[in-house]
Amino acid sequence: MGIVSPSPLFDADLLRRYDTLGPRYTSYPTAPQFSDRFGAKELREHASATNRREHPRPLSLYVHVPFCTSPCFYCGCNRVITRDKARGELYLDYLYREIARMAPLFDSGRPVVQLHFGGGTPNFLTPAQIADCVAELRSQFSFAAAATMDFSIELDPRFVTPADIGELARIGFNRASLGVQDFDPVVQKAVNRLQGIDETLAIIAACREHGMRSVNIDLIYGLPRQTREGFARTLDIVVGARPDRIAVYSYAHLPRLFKPQQRIAPEDLPDAETKLALLQCAIERLGAAGYVYIGMDHFALPGDELARAQARGDLHRNFMGYTTHAESDLVGFGVSAISHVGDSFSQNPRDIPGWERAIDDGRLPVWRGMPLDRDDVLRAEVIQELMCHGRLDYARIGNRFGIDFATYFADALPRLQALAEDGLLAFTRVGFQATPKGRLLLRVIAMCFDRYLPPAMEADATRFSRTI
Repeated sequence: MGIVSPSPLFDADLLRRYDTLGPRYTSYPTAPQFSDRFGAKELREHASATNRREHPRPLSLYVHVPFCTSPCFYCGCNRVITRDKARGELYLDYLYREIARMAPLFDSGRPVVQLHFGGGTPNFLTPAQIADCVAELRSQFSFAAAATMDFSIELDPRFVTPADIGELARIGFNRASLGVQDFDPVVQKAVNRLQGIDETLAIIAACREHGMRSVNIDLIYGLPRQTREGFARTLDIVVGARPDRIAVYSYAHLPRLFKPQQRIAPEDLPDAETKLALLQCAIERLGAAGYVYIGMDHFALPGDELARAQARGDLHRNFMGYTTHAESDLVGFGVSAISHVGDSFSQNPRDIPGWERAIDDGRLPVWRGMPLDRDDVLRAEVIQELMCHGRLDYARIGNRFGIDFATYFADALPRLQALAEDGLLAFTRVGFQATPKGRLLLRVIAMCFDRYLPPAMEADATRFSRTI
């Protein structure tokens, strides 16, 4: 069994002091380090190496569906705005060709234990189209038994019906993530996402009726025109629906990087004090409602698999967020999708024409990536442990990698000491653990071990979001 992490404790002064720019660490190294020197040839080599392992890992599959029918101004995802449903059919044709080219890289005996559809808006596709896509994947890969399989999909409740949920459940989906962000109509108008409470609750009810074992709700704090009172009402509605998981993301205003955000008037954004108050409201209300803080904006009911995995000590984090499938290789399909195969990362082109061109040319659509050296793998393990469990055991890391932790990370220890003096972490007999105050600043602690961070983080304001 693992050690149950302490609940977060809100300390406004500490959060103000450490509200800086930094990676979210869905990977290490992070995507800005990827290079076009890594291509299809390198991906093939790494996939082959994973097959030759004594115990090849199972597979997690990710399918990116980029289309949305209307723009949400806050969005930083890779998506294409269109109402032309024919584009979805053409996209699937290319996707199937990519799947057929990628699947032979992996031994057929390696089971698929996780499948996730993300976007964009995956339910831009009809349930029948999604069923065809899943059938295509099943024809190319060996899927694990349904009882052990995680089948998840991101849904926009405005464009899905309870009947659609029944169809998705019959296909095999057992987890759904619903975008809400905020139910306050003033905020919804400011971000161009009008969404009714009743229609959203109806989809949650349909997920339960059709046997889905987990429902997640996404919220965002820091949106334009948001107030503590309005956000508290949203939290009350969401808590009343009792979803298994709730993600409360910090809005990252990066209009130079994400053009839709240029539609948001800077003066409509909450100031720093209000944004902190929104975060405090979420932490306090979700904690009072019995939700466990997993880390990095995520909360779950105590019986949820994420909470149980964290208690056992085997929680994992990747491009799909927190997951229970730590020991698997991630294979991504579709425009902008990222794969983590063996000791490598690779990413598809972020534009549809570039992705289609590679497939038409008979190539694996690899735009960029990177091989991981021994130091990358070691630091990734350290950062993974911090982001998932908020603690480090020096000897465990040292024994696994054959190093003396204090010697290898001699440059990080003074920075950790400074964080300890500020109350973010406490040294223990075996290493250190984030304090309740520090659990909201895990990114800051993890940054102590990131050798790729630029000397002046403020110069990278287009690449990283703020930590709060």
